Amino acid sequence: MIHLKSWGACWLVLLLLSAGCASTRSVAPTASTKTSKKDQVVTISTPQGDIRLILFDQTPRHKANFLKLAKKGSYNGTTFHRVIPDFMIQGGDPNSKDDNPNNDGAGQRNEKMIPAEIRPELHHRYGAVAAARTGDAVNPRRASSASQFYIVENRQGVPRLDGAYTVFGQVISGMDVVEKIAAVPKDIRDRPITDVKMKMKVDKLSKQKIAEQYNYQY
Repeated sequence: MIHLKSWGACWLVLLLLSAGCASTRSVAPTASTKTSKKDQVVTISTPQGDIRLILFDQTPRHKANFLKLAKKGSYNGTTFHRVIPDFMIQGGDPNSKDDNPNNDGAGQRNEKMIPAEIRPELHHRYGAVAAARTGDAVNPRRASSASQFYIVENRQGVPRLDGAYTVFGQVISGMDVVEKIAAVPKDIRDRPITDVKMKMKVDKLSKQKIAEQYNYQY
């Protein structure tokens, strides 16, 4: 765990890098994914370009929460407040909307957490979307932040994070944008010098169209 006193009780992602096998294939579908012919694609628009992702049915609480926040505009105006090349980019904290950069990543007081949905078949592969959380010392059940998330930017994945954080989605388009964001100039806290603000929208598409357009396998 990285400890930065100026951040307070931050929602952080462990900085653990390790080689592993990267893959962009989807995980095995559950019964619900087999019966549904449509899925929802989330588009994250940033100054560097658009990132598109899908969310896993195997993590229903995280999927429902993320879609709810995205649809009602809660993420609009938040930033990717922590970027580390060859690791990940982290964002989604409501605090990043204000004019105080020092509270970015701290999360809001009395924030309701989401119970962990850590599944053995969901890995921190390249482009994985996962939930940030506080450390085990104060959060032994490994519950997730209700808003903060990160995207794995390491091309080899980060397998050492498997089993410690809830992976709940996968980028299907725009990893070049993720890499551009990871490479922006930043300060000693890994916060971009120039805000990388995001805006989200959700589109419901047929799985066949998603598979054909984004080369994604269900």
